Order: sequence, then C-alpha cells, then structure tokens
Amino acid sequence: MIWITGKTLWQTQKRPRNPYFAQAYDFMSKWLEGNEEFVLHTSGSTGMPKPITVTRGQLQASAAMTGKALALGSGTRALVCLNVGYIAGLMMLVRGMELDWELTVTEPASNPIAGLDHAEFDFVAMVPMQLQSILENPATSNQVNRLGKILLGGAPVGLALAAQIKGLDVPVFQSYGMTETVSHIALKALNGPAANDSYVFLPGIEFGTDERGCLFASGSVTNGQRVQTNDLVEINGNAFQWIGRADNVINSGGVKIVLDQVDQHIALVFLDLGISNAFFCWWETDEKLGQKLVLVIEKALHPDRAGKLAAEIRSRISTYQNPKHIYFAEAFAKTATDKIDKRATFQQFLKSSNG
Repeated sequence: MIWITGKTLWQTQKRPRNPYFAQAYDFMSKWLEGNEEFVLHTSGSTGMPKPITVTRGQLQASAAMTGKALALGSGTRALVCLNVGYIAGLMMLVRGMELDWELTVTEPASNPIAGLDHAEFDFVAMVPMQLQSILENPATSNQVNRLGKILLGGAPVGLALAAQIKGLDVPVFQSYGMTETVSHIALKALNGPAANDSYVFLPGIEFGTDERGCLFASGSVTNGQRVQTNDLVEINGNAFQWIGRADNVINSGGVKIVLDQVDQHIALVFLDLGISNAFFCWWETDEKLGQKLVLVIEKALHPDRAGKLAAEIRSRISTYQNPKHIYFAEAFAKTATDKIDKRATFQQFLKSSNG
C-alpha cells in the first residue's frame, strides 16, 4: 500500500484512514500551517531514547543542504520508506514540502520496493538492511536502478553489501548525522568515481574535536548550538574518517581497545569465510584483565565452523584484539529504529544463560 502526496497535492487530500499515512499527513499539516517547533525522539541506539525540540529553521536548513549536495530540485520523485516517526523518515517529508517533491510514502518494510509495480524514483533514503533485502530478492535485485540516488543511514554498511554497492550503476551515499543535527551533516560516496573512505562535511557545518578526539559540529541545522558527539574521528581538511565510539572503548589489562575497530577487523574474517550471521564485540568483567573482550554472534554456528572462525581470528588479528570468548545469542535486541542494542542484547543473553 502506498500514499502519493506532496506540498500541492496534500492541499486536495483528505486525512488517510491508514494510521501510518495519517501520521505523515498530520505532520505535513503542522508544517504547512507554519508550526515553528517540533518534538523529535532519538533512536536509543547510543543511550536512552529522549525527546528533543527542534525549530522549523533547523529542518529547513537540513532540507536545503541535502537538496544542494545531491542536486535534488523541484519535481524530484522520492520514495519515503523510513519511519516518519523518527528524524530520517520525517526529514523526507520536510524535503518534499520545502523542495517541492512528489512523495510516494510506504509503510516501513525490509524490502520497500516489493510490489511497487516498477515505479521510477529519483531519490530514496533507507537503512542498509533494506538495500540488502532488495539485492537479495530475485524479484527486486534488478530493479535497484529505478531508485535513483540512494542515501543509506542509521547503521553501518557491512563489507558484503559495500562490495555489492560498488557494482551498482546508481550513486549510493552513506550519511553521518543524528537527531540532534536533524539528519545528516556529512556524506560518503560508496561507489562511482567519487567513492571514498571519508565522510565529507556539507557546506555550512563548523566542526572540530574535543580533548578525547571526539567530533563536535554546529551550524544552522543545530540552531547554532555545538553538538558534541562520542564519535572518535580523524579529520583531514573538510572530511573525516570514523574510528569508533568513545563509549565503545574498553581497558583490557591496561590496553585500550576500540570495539568498533575490532568489529571491522572481524567483519573481514566473516566475509572471507562466508559467514553471514550478525555479530558485535563487547566486554565482560574479568578479575585479571578488568574488562575482557568477547564476541557475540547471532544464531549458533556448526562446531566445526565456529572452530575455524576462532582459528582465523587468532591468526589474522593482533593478540590484544582477539576475543577471549565467543558467545552465541538466539536473537539480538533491537531499538525502535531496528539498530542492534548491544548492551541490552548482552544483558539479556547473560540473564538467559544464568537463568
């Protein structure tokens, strides 16, 4: 089921009966009536979900930056397949109204183009899992080119998906941002001649790092306020490389370990062995080391395969970055925006194992 709308078309439409489309309609109503403040909710992937208030000016500035950066002007046909209750989906509605786009709204689904009858689009924003589902489905894998420019956000792009993206004809970008910056403030090209390992800041964003090496940013999208992140970065000119989160750094026997970096190293081993299970590195208390590095994998592996995986990790990754134990969890806990909640997953796993 879809709902096609836009700034002009909305004026002639009645409030949809479908509750999800009605939610989008109600926000558009507030926007077109000129509301100056809006309450958004963070996703909860890096802490407790919380409400924040943003201004109309912030949302307008973000929409303008995206339109300019990706050359998406009036008449753009956009697919809205992210939850409009959170910033990424809501910003698609704002862009549509501010930049005069035609919006095709669908309820969030793992494969947003299944059953869309070959509709053509110029732009879509989605999470990596949705693009992966499209590419894995024989019925939709050859329809990616009808999506236009693709913007990925909300979760890291895995190595297997990144390799597939390099072979696509349509341009694909990864975004960097958060609710506090009302969507993205930097973009990374994942394919084509502009492909790069670094995120490039959008025009008008001021940035730097604190004493920990964590990024801060400000601009019209933050209402001039400095937003401090917990993201460790390396800045080079107008671009930066993401290292990991400061709150994902552990001290194991006096050695600091960035869990996100270990995840990246282990991801290569998973890719080479053809293991598609989701995983993440975490820690548990240890009398000798203080904090002990562990690997948590979703769904059990055959003992032979698990043994080979452990051996490959030991042979290819430095000793201090080697997980001291591998755990298998039945299912990972997720946030409201479908991100892995690592802390909750590990706590639930320990509780079930001890129970």
